[in-house]
Amino acid sequence: MTDRLLASALLFGSLLLAGCDQTGAYGDTDSIILATSPDLWAEIQDSVLAALEPRVFTVRQEQTFQVTFQDPGHADWGNLRQFKQELLIGRAADPWMTEAVAQLDPGEVDPPQLLQTYNVWARGQNVTLMLLSPDGGVDEVLGLLDELHELFDRQFREYAQARMFTTGPDSALADTLRAEAGFSLIVPEVYYWDRMDGVYIFRNDNPDPSELIRQITVTWRTPASEELDTEGLLSWRADVAAAYFGTPQDVDLGFVEETTGQLDGKDMLQVQAVWENPPELDWPAGGPFITRTIRCTADDRLFLLDAWLYAPGKAKYEYMIQLETILDSFRCDLGAT
Repeated sequence: MTDRLLASALLFGSLLLAGCDQTGAYGDTDSIILATSPDLWAEIQDSVLAALEPRVFTVRQEQTFQVTFQDPGHADWGNLRQFKQELLIGRAADPWMTEAVAQLDPGEVDPPQLLQTYNVWARGQNVTLMLLSPDGGVDEVLGLLDELHELFDRQFREYAQARMFTTGPDSALADTLRAEAGFSLIVPEVYYWDRMDGVYIFRNDNPDPSELIRQITVTWRTPASEELDTEGLLSWRADVAAAYFGTPQDVDLGFVEETTGQLDGKDMLQVQAVWENPPELDWPAGGPFITRTIRCTADDRLFLLDAWLYAPGKAKYEYMIQLETILDSFRCDLGAT
């Protein structure tokens, strides 16, 4: 068990002394407490961790979730079952399953299957059950792992997007951009924005820019027929960064991920990599970025969309989901006036 989990468990133990009412769930949304029998865990551990802890690249290979196994027969289970994310693997009659199974609609129970219920042991708790048949075991677990990963990943993305829009989407800004510049972008209301020489910058540096910065930049070139490869895209980005970011950003070429596709039916080239302060500056800083070109032929414009993150000491996957969501909201060929 990690130190963070132990500290949280001890905290909850002290809260129990104050009363018997159900308290709020604790822990992080990307932290999953997994309960099953030790014998079954020994057989499925590697497969489950591979499914639930895949690495995504931010500035390093970062786990999407942190999974902690807990033997439900151990004394710690009483505390650790109070976390926000619980994953129970077993048969309906297993002792650690019965309270959660009792909350299910009997008509929905048809193992092997994945089911979810809420607030079994704490308020604000999400409890996922991998319910096995009476004779089920390893094979049934392995057969449900892809579905389990998709479920957790989808719900985490929804959580990240909901957190981003706590202040609401800035629909008025989207309308202003549509009328003024012929493109639209949906950012949270907490973002502030500026425009300089046809370069639009949207930024959120709350609560403190020394702790967290999320920035989106949009600009364009004409004609849209211009062809750019990764080198050309990164060169364009470097020019914009040097002129408008306040501080130039070098690119660490140790990892560059290139993808091509379409956004809203328009051709897109995307590059993800890591930016860092130039070595001549007095302080080190860096983080991940996503930069794209979008070809908008009706307006005869090739757009550059760039999103970068500064979040030292923080897990970055949630913020990258948020930045990607904003980039995906981009629309063009709207008829600038």
